[in-house]
Amino acid sequence: MTNTRSYPSRPILAVSAAIIRDSKVLIVRRAREPASGLYTLPGGGVEVGETLFEAVKREVREETALEVELVGLAGYREAIGRNADGVVERHFVILPFAARWIAGEPVLSGELSEAIWLDPAAITGLKTTAGLAEIVAAAMALMTKSP
Repeated sequence: MTNTRSYPSRPILAVSAAIIRDSKVLIVRRAREPASGLYTLPGGGVEVGETLFEAVKREVREETALEVELVGLAGYREAIGRNADGVVERHFVILPFAARWIAGEPVLSGELSEAIWLDPAAITGLKTTAGLAEIVAAAMALMTKSP
């Protein structure tokens, strides 16, 4: 089986979750490429036949063992990586959602090396994936509008 995430023929749809608990957000550190060592949100690829909400809940469960309630879409991000020759090596369209923590404590999959609950203002000092602070701010704004 070939890796269709490297040198894809089209963008890959992915989802992530800004999980909020007691006014803090769960930030995870990637243990593997792409984005190895960077702080980001838990998430991953949408599978065929899966709704976006189903994909977010599954990915959060697989990567952190947490149960969440989704509140809404917090924006979008595109991650496009090119090799030394300028050829597109990776292209992800990522839909991050605001989510409310329901149950569980983080139990990390092999894809992650760390999980921390942070005040959103503390994100600015970390080495993160592009736009993480903005997505978390948008998620926090959605949470304040949600009952």
